[in-house]
Amino acid sequence: MSISRIALSTAFAAVMLAACATERIEPPISKGPGLGQPATAAEIALLDIGIAPSGAGLPPGSGDARAGAKVYAAKCQSCHGDKGAGKPADALVGGTGTLASSNAVRTVGSYWPYATTLFDYTRRAMPLTAPRSLSNDEVYAVTAYVLHLNGIISEDHTLNAQTLPAVKMPNRDGFVDYSKVR
Repeated sequence: MSISRIALSTAFAAVMLAACATERIEPPISKGPGLGQPATAAEIALLDIGIAPSGAGLPPGSGDARAGAKVYAAKCQSCHGDKGAGKPADALVGGTGTLASSNAVRTVGSYWPYATTLFDYTRRAMPLTAPRSLSNDEVYAVTAYVLHLNGIISEDHTLNAQTLPAVKMPNRDGFVDYSKVR
């Protein structure tokens, strides 16, 4: 190849590169995968059911252990056993004094730091075969029943949005509140 051909080829390549470098190619605007639609505030509210340890977010309703015994027998006992003893699912009662041992038994009464957490979990995930199917009154009642079985509240203690956060769990001080650690 002659020098003039090499020079011409190089000049052509330089012009092409310069043209490419100055031409801005915009990527196609994506509007997402085209699935669904934005959730409405009402739809989000149905899913936003979290309860803080302080009790913030607790819904209206109430229940006591007597009413909770009936709910438990109908909707919980088949998994958690008679009076929360367990089998096939975890025990809800017992384990007191075992947390420092090599055979710790973590139950509502021995391990859980807040009664509001029991309410939240029960409301959100139980019964296992039909999560979120319990009414607020049923959740308050079955929470009262499990707390009563653990000796934490009396059978006639009514739980609601005001009384539930005041329940002092036996292991409340067994956890570190990292929001207060500096």
